[in-house]
Amino acid sequence: MSTTGMLCGLASGGAWSGGSDKPEKEIVRIGFMPLTDCAPVVMAAVLGFDMKYGIKIMPTREASWANVRDKLIAGELDAAHVLYGLVYGVHLGIGGTRKDMAILMTLNQNGQAITLSKRIAARCGIDGATLAKFIRDERRLYTFAHTFPTGTHAMWLYYWLAAQGIHPLRDVNAVTVPPPQMVANLAAGDVDGFCAGEPWNHRAVADHVGFTAVASQDIWPGHPEKVLGASADFVSKYPNTARAVTAAVLDASRWIDATPTNKMRTAETIAGRAYLDTSVNVISPRILGHYSDGTGKSSEDPNCLKFHQNGEVNFPYLSDAMWFLTQHKRWGLLKEHPDYLGVASAVNRIDVYRDAAAMVGVSTPDSVMRSARLIDGVLWDGSAPRQYADAFRIGYNESMWIAA
Repeated sequence: MSTTGMLCGLASGGAWSGGSDKPEKEIVRIGFMPLTDCAPVVMAAVLGFDMKYGIKIMPTREASWANVRDKLIAGELDAAHVLYGLVYGVHLGIGGTRKDMAILMTLNQNGQAITLSKRIAARCGIDGATLAKFIRDERRLYTFAHTFPTGTHAMWLYYWLAAQGIHPLRDVNAVTVPPPQMVANLAAGDVDGFCAGEPWNHRAVADHVGFTAVASQDIWPGHPEKVLGASADFVSKYPNTARAVTAAVLDASRWIDATPTNKMRTAETIAGRAYLDTSVNVISPRILGHYSDGTGKSSEDPNCLKFHQNGEVNFPYLSDAMWFLTQHKRWGLLKEHPDYLGVASAVNRIDVYRDAAAMVGVSTPDSVMRSARLIDGVLWDGSAPRQYADAFRIGYNESMWIAA
């Protein structure tokens, strides 16, 4: 069906009435964590993009990524704003119940950071190389937090530490902390640094308890971040609903990125009690690309949080998924190499995304792969995932398995 034909299927009240294309499930519960990048899900509901496609999105705030995982597995949530690697961890049964999963679209690129405490910064600054020397000289385990073992923040933290010569599983103590609790744990001295999404890095700077050492886009410019995830069962049982949800969130993503005014309205909305429950002044700087690291340095970052960029952000590239699998293997979360391309092709539902993009009028790339050069100078293009995963000097090894 053409885009014009689809839009003709909208009733006067905005509800879908397109025969076989009608969503099978009209009320869709989508979980989210209180992070700036939950914005496309929230704005799809607040601005009524969902009704345009015959559904009603019910955003539900969750307390932790573990809650999001458990509710997706149990079917208490239909879909979620979720960590890319969490979806793959569930699909492969890493550390818990295995369930076939689906990624419908990427919600954003960039916009995370690694924050160091004032205690560490006072002694060694916030430069990675200096931090590495400091940790070696101190000969004690400093504690660094991420948000979920298979998630994006763990991977950015581990990759950055390793690029500085710091082994994240041996030279520091890595712990899991829910995003909204990061700043309090940093202020209390329970952690010495953390990797999380915004606005919590800027909140640490604004509260004068931390400094931004590196933004995630400096580790991988244009990296994939949160996704719209669901169980494979949900997509199989409600294919029209899955397509409609993807279209609504894609429409909202395009709207957010369209103008700075839209981004400010987004910041004002998600600051509300039902969403992030924080000051808009904590959210707005970095959603607009205004970065202050806490040392007095400020800059405008063209690679800040992106939600759409003509669809480039939202396409669920197979190479993006495969990269997370290589890092899961690198850090011992997977003992054996998976079928990288096969697993990614099963989980990333490019077919659903392409149909939704046609509904919205968003173009899609010809290739399901893309390339990037990360902070350590290593190129990733998805062409040789086994060799890539095994080539890193710092990673898990068999002796560590035995020790565990």
